[in-house]
Amino acid sequence: MNENAKDMKIEEAKKEVKKEPVSEIYVPEKPKEKRHMGQKSKRRISNIVIYVILILMSIIWLLPYVFIILQSFEVSYTGNGGNIIPHEWGWDNYVRLFTKTNFPRWFLNTFLMALAVSVLQTIFVLSMSYTLSRLRFKGRKLLMNLMLVLGMFPGFLTMIVLYRLLNDMNLIMENAIFGLILVYVASSGMGYYVSKGFFDTIPRSLDEAARVDGATRLQVFYKIIMPLAKPIVIYTVLTAFMAPWGDFVFARYISNNTSSSYNVAVGLWSFLSTNDGMSNYYTVFCAGGVVVSIPITALFLWLQKYYVEGVTGGAVKG
Repeated sequence: MNENAKDMKIEEAKKEVKKEPVSEIYVPEKPKEKRHMGQKSKRRISNIVIYVILILMSIIWLLPYVFIILQSFEVSYTGNGGNIIPHEWGWDNYVRLFTKTNFPRWFLNTFLMALAVSVLQTIFVLSMSYTLSRLRFKGRKLLMNLMLVLGMFPGFLTMIVLYRLLNDMNLIMENAIFGLILVYVASSGMGYYVSKGFFDTIPRSLDEAARVDGATRLQVFYKIIMPLAKPIVIYTVLTAFMAPWGDFVFARYISNNTSSSYNVAVGLWSFLSTNDGMSNYYTVFCAGGVVVSIPITALFLWLQKYYVEGVTGGAVKG
């Protein structure tokens, strides 16, 4: 009996071993599919809302510029305003701008200032940035902190002192262009922050290798670092070139009602500063605004790639 019971147990164990587990097939649940589709729809709705907001913001931002461009082609302007689309189209305002006003002189003054400032300021800013990035000298941090604190004060606080100084140097009124160039360039070294951050991203081993080969600091700067720093050079040139085009307060102060020394900002303001300026010169003012924006817009679009690289590269380190 014991042997039979053992044989029965052995056979039952063999039967249990031969049984294979049934593999389960995964079937996704319907509620999970609904939840997944719900997330997609929510993401799509949020993207649509963001795009609509961005489009509305772009329209609001571009509407004044479109209005100025359209008004520059208005021939039969009565001074009442309120018309976005011109009643009569023509180039009369542009012809009048260059033949009946002193705008060509103002444009030339501003262009010469922007050209001189962009060259000199780029040299000063890049030299200061490279020095603070690569050299370690006594008082370096104190100098950086001092320039940072001084940069927080608004520039118009020094207008009276600068006017007296430029007046003693005979650099106002007829010679206001040279005075403005001197003021724009004199404090340009304080704007080293972005350029220094870009130079900090360039490995110091390049400088050390060049110095071992016998290169001077000046040769390292111009022959090794500058070719690698093309984006920040373009960024510095662009920012320096755009500054004289938009300056009004100090340029108006230094020129002292001398029309031959106006820049374009002060010159266009003079169109509307008279009693009948709004009725007689408004469309000419719009034409001048369009002409002034063309060089800056073209230059920015041409060098936009390097401008963005300079900003993002300089923001890595400070």
